Amino acid sequence: MLRVVIAEDAVLLREGLVRLLTEHGYDVVATVGDGPSLVDAIVTHRPDVSIVDVRMPPSHTDEGLRAAVEARRRVPGSPVLVFSQYVEVSYADDLLADRMGAIGYLLKDRVADIAEFLAALTRVATGGTVLDPEVVAQLLVRRRRDDPLRALTPREREVLALMAEGRSNTAVARALVVTEGAIEKHVRSIFTKLRLTPDEEQHRRVLAVLTYLRS
Repeated sequence: MLRVVIAEDAVLLREGLVRLLTEHGYDVVATVGDGPSLVDAIVTHRPDVSIVDVRMPPSHTDEGLRAAVEARRRVPGSPVLVFSQYVEVSYADDLLADRMGAIGYLLKDRVADIAEFLAALTRVATGGTVLDPEVVAQLLVRRRRDDPLRALTPREREVLALMAEGRSNTAVARALVVTEGAIEKHVRSIFTKLRLTPDEEQHRRVLAVLTYLRS
């Protein structure tokens, strides 16, 4: 019997979920209607899985996601299934960032039947990851848009990748079979496109490599 916490501010939907889960053998240990209460419930009950609506009081924007992120910070790896009418990507990346699994994000109108929903819930509870295709698509779009390397040419990316291996301009030139002067021009262009202005207190080459590794 899986122990479940439900975070949903719509009373009818919350009670419907309680009835559904109870009828299928789940143990609903707590129901809450706001973010802070969700964090407290997860810390207190350590459920096998929590069902979390993205939009909850007071602003009805992304309180559920933010609370889920905080709950997993305080109870690492606590399984969470986000269940929403909307794709809210602002904290979805944070939710996935710890790479511990046990995460789900489904759109309410994408769940075709009860069996599909319960299967997803069980998968998350046992450490799996369940992501709605639309959520994946929007996360990828956001990452491409926010990618600081998107302005670089393919050759500049090659140069930066070799820089990340710790190679000097001379070594990079040798690897790409070009002149050292050509590499120096690429490096200057990389600094410009990554907005790394000359700074006596910071090493632009190191900052460029860090940007590459993060991306």
